[in-house]
Amino acid sequence: MSIKDWIFYGYILLTFVALLMLLGNLLVNFIFFRRPVNSPQGELNGNCPKISVCIPARNESLRIGNLLRSLSLQDYPDFEVIVLNDRSEDDTAFILQSWAKDLPQLKVIAGEKLPEGWVGKCWACHQLSSQATGEYLLFTDADTVFHPLCLSTALKHAQDTDAALMSLWPMQVAGTWSEKLIIPFVYLLLLVFLPHALVNRVRNAGLGAANGQFIFYRRKDYFELGGHETVKNHLVEDVALARACLRAGRRLVNADGTDLVSCRMYHRFLDLWEGFTKNLRAAFEKSVGAFLFFGFLQLAVFVMPFLLLLIMMTRHGWDFIGTPIGTLLVLQIALIYLIRLIFSLRYRQSVVWALAHPFGQVLALVIAMNSWIQTSFLGGVKWKGRTYRPLG
Repeated sequence: MSIKDWIFYGYILLTFVALLMLLGNLLVNFIFFRRPVNSPQGELNGNCPKISVCIPARNESLRIGNLLRSLSLQDYPDFEVIVLNDRSEDDTAFILQSWAKDLPQLKVIAGEKLPEGWVGKCWACHQLSSQATGEYLLFTDADTVFHPLCLSTALKHAQDTDAALMSLWPMQVAGTWSEKLIIPFVYLLLLVFLPHALVNRVRNAGLGAANGQFIFYRRKDYFELGGHETVKNHLVEDVALARACLRAGRRLVNADGTDLVSCRMYHRFLDLWEGFTKNLRAAFEKSVGAFLFFGFLQLAVFVMPFLLLLIMMTRHGWDFIGTPIGTLLVLQIALIYLIRLIFSLRYRQSVVWALAHPFGQVLALVIAMNSWIQTSFLGGVKWKGRTYRPLG
């Protein structure tokens, strides 16, 4: 064989081994990324400290009513709901006012002007924390919906795991074609690439992750860690908060919130494009190298097997599948679909749309490249009418 053949075969073998390792990591993560057992408040034996539910809201009139309705149905006896109306230009203020009678725990505050050097959501959460009186602080998004046992179960799981910061990962609802293609990659990144077994063992801040849709803090830990002020210029504040928690030696817990919270992040392709453009490059903060490496890794492992099989079959026909290298490529694709099938079933994502994996992966990489270009070369990314510059 020529050197070119050796390189080609070596690449196929290496990516096959990588897929086996990623599949193994996914299966191990099911042990550590647990789904809390639904716990009525009666199981807390009267230990029901006050919880402050903190909600930043900017132009959320189409969504926040569903969240408030779900909060009004909570079985937990002692909680307050604080909503910051972040200078909304729609009917958010009217919706909030209409809930005053049905949700007596509700308190609405007006957001102050965004200071220089702050990201909008971080500034909103910082203001919310200054008004919160609970022993636990829950930061959640306006597009989430809670199961009636959510607060009770979240508190019990946080206490049982001794978490300084606990993040539930909601069931991600996908409606349009673009959501069904892209949203499942949230699970791919979280469960296939991140080794949850090591997060609280090696204390490497780079392994920190959390979901801003449900950030649950012990009050003392939140303020001792500096709260949102320490991450005020981070677009992906949830990841930055998780890393700050690990750097301080506090316990970070991520859990499967599929049965407790749901969220539909986007309803249109343009919103999805803008939202992931905001997040994908920013999640790696100042490290361009880590961003590019991770992108190339996804391309090599989750896209190239499809492309190579197509190219080789175009050249050699169906007989290529019967060759050793052809068989290995087919096995790689089978492993990719096995990974997609496993987390699609567990996290209630469309199995049918998982078949379109290569198209979704390519689209995700295109959005990631757009995120890099906007952040690094065009001066920043836009989100909810504001433009954010990259970290200095």
